[in-house]
Amino acid sequence: MAITRVWLDESEGDCISCGTCEAVCPEVFSIPDKMVVNDGVDFSQYEDGIREAIEACPTSVIKAE
Repeated sequence: MAITRVWLDESEGDCISCGTCEAVCPEVFSIPDKMVVNDGVDFSQYEDGIREAIEACPTSVIKAE
């Protein structure tokens, strides 16, 4: 199933700005202060990177659907 939405969910924990998501998939993620999803990204082009970033996130705050 295609990823259509990616977001930061800090309801269970906080982003620690470790940079892992940006290192794994810089086309989608940036860390200016906390993780942000870059505007205008076609998530379908980076699904593998998004999934890898979600799995690698030490605080599990990256979500996608």
